Amino acid sequence: MKLLFDIFPVVLFFATYKIADNIYLATGVAIAASLAQVGYTYWKHKKVEPIMWLSLAVIVVFGGATLLFHDETFIKWKPTVLYWATGVVLGGAALLFRKNLIRMAMQDKVAPPEHFWGRLLLAWIAFLAGMGALNLAVAYNFSTEFWVGFKLLGGIGLLLAFALGQGLFLARYVKPDKETESEE
Repeated sequence: MKLLFDIFPVVLFFATYKIADNIYLATGVAIAASLAQVGYTYWKHKKVEPIMWLSLAVIVVFGGATLLFHDETFIKWKPTVLYWATGVVLGGAALLFRKNLIRMAMQDKVAPPEHFWGRLLLAWIAFLAGMGALNLAVAYNFSTEFWVGFKLLGGIGLLLAFALGQGLFLARYVKPDKETESEE
């Protein structure tokens, strides 16, 4: 269910584009959906994850520029900027602060060998760099309609495949659930 909530703005962007065949209307819907998503998250949890703030900022800036200048190039750059910014944050945290943000996010759930954390971080950074480049390749070499489909099906599909592959590897290192452990 969380995955559906996380991709909610992208799904609405895709659906609006397919129904209205209008990239500008779809962009406006994506901005509104992102604002609603962050607002709901804050209302429900009194906290919003940094990646959600980053995503909101990028959609507002690039989506806003798309609407303001009536130029779809800006919205096509949005996924690349988000992928690359996330990769830079992950790499910057590791280089500047010696913080592996992937480890910080997952260490309560999994306990792989120590050397694995650095490899996992590098894999995520490489994946995000590749996804950003792939988005630009599709945006500049295919129609807007194809790019919109790729953004939902290709982008999210590749992200899910990457995460699933990572999950399969990490499954053997899952920590026991404290509630399950105490019931035994």
